[in-house]
Amino acid sequence: MAIRQIRLFGDEILRKKSREVEVVDDKIRQILDDMADTMYNTENGGGLAAPQIGILKQLVVIDMGQGLIKLVNPKIIQKEGSQEVVEGCLSNPNVFGKLLRPAKVVVQAFNEKGEKIILTGTGDLAKCFCHEIDHLEGILFTDFVTKYLDF
Repeated sequence: MAIRQIRLFGDEILRKKSREVEVVDDKIRQILDDMADTMYNTENGGGLAAPQIGILKQLVVIDMGQGLIKLVNPKIIQKEGSQEVVEGCLSNPNVFGKLLRPAKVVVQAFNEKGEKIILTGTGDLAKCFCHEIDHLEGILFTDFVTKYLDF
């Protein structure tokens, strides 16, 4: 496992769409492990998408305190409600803003074994699912900020 360099705001790769993963193999599992190491070794890291380390593949890792979640080809298949949240991003350090996200989302993906999974997230986990899956489409949280915050 390795810690990868995080791409920062302004890097054109953050605005590109990621490709679907066709086969979940050892190479993909290694990237997911590297992503987890990178996330855990970066201050305030609750999630990381592959484009943030320069890889245009639909891969996401999340840990909002309930354990590590590794997602391959994640898609939001259901959204409910609305919540005002505060977000930041590892690719845009020290920038925080308020925005609206769904209060609940259902995500369909594959796990690191290539098995289809469906996960439901509410509150902060819903926010994180949306944030990281947006990265796979070249969308950044700053696209939705209603008010920037100073901390």
